Amino acid sequence: MRSNFRRLMFAGLLATFLATTSLPSLAAGRRVNEQIVSPAEVLDAEQRLAALGYWTGPIDGKFDSGSRHALIAFQKVEGRKRNGQLTTGELEALRAAARPLAKYTGPAHVEIDLQRQVLLLVNDEGLVTHIVPVCTGNEKSYVDHGEVHRAHTPRGKFKVLRKISGMRVSSLGLLYYPNYIHAGIAIHGSSAMKVYPDSHGCIRIPMFVAKELSRLVPVGMEVIVF
Repeated sequence: MRSNFRRLMFAGLLATFLATTSLPSLAAGRRVNEQIVSPAEVLDAEQRLAALGYWTGPIDGKFDSGSRHALIAFQKVEGRKRNGQLTTGELEALRAAARPLAKYTGPAHVEIDLQRQVLLLVNDEGLVTHIVPVCTGNEKSYVDHGEVHRAHTPRGKFKVLRKISGMRVSSLGLLYYPNYIHAGIAIHGSSAMKVYPDSHGCIRIPMFVAKELSRLVPVGMEVIVF
């Protein structure tokens, strides 16, 4: 009786061990096989992103936060899963993709695509030169200075009205190199970048591009939000 009990205990322990070691190991192996692990492949992806107009960090074969933001912008434009994960499938999609087209013509301007959650910088020839992910208003209610507001990013044609160099501390958070386009609505660097609308109405961009974008977008440049 005691012998049978021990055998049953051993069988149960063995089953538990196999369930908690072998299966996760196989799953992890599949994830590794899907993931880009070669520095050469990472470099290829970074070069391809840059060639398509996506704003990356240093092109050095290291998949850093700049590379991830560029990949997220690509995933948004192409309607892919917005996870920022560089896999063999994403690399194949990058190799097959074409540079995005501007929606509007005319002089150099900025386009904010609310549906795809991206910013496109367009030159005088109508070529999209830079693409970055954005995070815009989530349309929820919030309270500021005792008043209720809606987190809305206005649609339409605007111009850069004024800008601030460096960091601005506001009641709603930090704004890095803000470029104001309408009342308190600005394009600004933020560390709170989500892949879906989540701001109070401003157009958030990744911190690493904010200073240079502010330089590329002078006061008076048109900003089209649609």
